[in-house]
Amino acid sequence: MLSTLIAVVGTLLGAVVAGLIQHRTARTIRSEARDDYRRDRKLEAVTAFASAVAGHLRAMAVREGLRLSGADPEAVAAACAESHATRSAIEAPRVQVSILVPSLAAAAEEATRAVFALRGAPDQQTLDTLREGAVTAADRFVAAAARHFA
Repeated sequence: MLSTLIAVVGTLLGAVVAGLIQHRTARTIRSEARDDYRRDRKLEAVTAFASAVAGHLRAMAVREGLRLSGADPEAVAAACAESHATRSAIEAPRVQVSILVPSLAAAAEEATRAVFALRGAPDQQTLDTLREGAVTAADRFVAAAARHFA
């Protein structure tokens, strides 16, 4: 009788231990999946922001270059329309970066301001200098993001 009781208790304890291990494993898997999802969202926001900044930088350089060179008003107007669209495209990813990766918010803001500064450059030399500064600020953002995700 005692050996039967010990066998039953041992079986029950084994089932409890196995259940606890299974529960802990499932919880770990869910936690890792959540972490992967969060990392993916952060990476998507950072990538979208870097892409939007690069697009606006290109659009502004073209727009201001055309304006400074005295190009056809229709070409300047088309470049202006494109730069407005690319400027708007920066905002959502910038906000996402600020919320999801607060440690990159300052670098994102710096890159945004540097790109916006191209507007109204008084001459080609100033435009080139501002463009280089914007490229540098965008590169600093990417470098900070790379350190964050490393």
